[in-house]
Amino acid sequence: MATLKVFAGQSNMPLATGIADALDIQLGAIEFVRFSNENIKVKICENVRGCDVFLIQTSCPPVNEHLMELLITLDALKFASAGRITAVLPYYPYALADSKDEPRISVAGRLMADLLSEAGANRILTMTLHSPQIVGFCRIPVDQLSGVPTICDYFSGVDLANSVVAASDISRAKVTEGYAKKLGLPLVVIDKRKDVDGDMRVQGVIGEVEDKDVLFFDDEIITGDSIFEGAAAVKERGADRIYAGCVHGTLAPGSVERIADSGLECLAVTDTIPLSSASEKIKVCSVSKLFARAIKAIHQETSISALFQ
Repeated sequence: MATLKVFAGQSNMPLATGIADALDIQLGAIEFVRFSNENIKVKICENVRGCDVFLIQTSCPPVNEHLMELLITLDALKFASAGRITAVLPYYPYALADSKDEPRISVAGRLMADLLSEAGANRILTMTLHSPQIVGFCRIPVDQLSGVPTICDYFSGVDLANSVVAASDISRAKVTEGYAKKLGLPLVVIDKRKDVDGDMRVQGVIGEVEDKDVLFFDDEIITGDSIFEGAAAVKERGADRIYAGCVHGTLAPGSVERIADSGLECLAVTDTIPLSSASEKIKVCSVSKLFARAIKAIHQETSISALFQ
C-alpha cells in the first residue's frame, strides 16, 4: 500500500491540523512563497513519489488567492510524481455558481471541476455541496460528506421538547427537511413571495409556531438576511426562542456582528470555513474527525458510504 501523506494549504490550518491529529500523522512539509509581483511559488519539501496524497484547502477569503494556491499546489504534487492526489475541499470553490441563470455567464462551479482535474487532482473529497449537479460536473470521482449530522448532534444537547424546524423559504424546504428528519421534529415553512415592486416579502408561515422554539437550518449562511426575516416572522406569530444552524458559515463582513446583536439564541456552524471574528452566539462544531475517517477509508480503499449519511 502506498504511503499516506496529508498536506494543507493556508486557508484553514486549524481544521487541517485537526484532521492530521485525528489521523495521528504530521502534516506534510510544504513551503509557500509570495513574490513582490503577487505571484506564488509552492515547494513540496519532502518526497511524495508514489504516495497517496491528500491536499486540504477550503474556499474562504481571499477566495481567489486560495484557489490559485490550491491549483499550483496540485500541479506541484503532480510533477513531484505523487501516486494519487485527492483534493480535500471542505467548502467547494464557487459552489453557488452551479447554473446558467443569466445569458453569457460562466458556470464557474463546472469550471472549478475542470481546473482541479487539469491541475492534477485524481479525486475530490468535499462536504455538503450547494447542489448535486456539481458532482456531475466532475470527470473524476467525488466523495461528498454531509455536515448535517454534526450540526444536529450539537442541537441534540438542547431541550427540543417543544420545538419545530423552519425553512427560511419554500425553495429551502427540501434542504431543511433533512435536519427535521434527523432531529425528529415537525417542519414549518416561511412563505416568501415577490411583491408588486419585485421585492421578496414574507407572506406568512406554513405551520404552527406559537409558544414554540424554532430552529432555522440551511446548508450555508452568507448574510443571514433570510434567517433574520424568518425569525421576525415567527416572532410575530408568538414563537419563543430562535436558533439557527448551517454547515458552511460563509458569514459575509458584518454578519457576525449582526448575529451577535440579533435575537438568535445561537448559530451552530461547522469549521469548514474559519470564522473571521469570534462571537459567543456562534458555536463551531468540528468536522475534522469525519474528514479523517473519510481520508483513512479512501486510503485503505474501504467503503465510506456510511459517512455520507
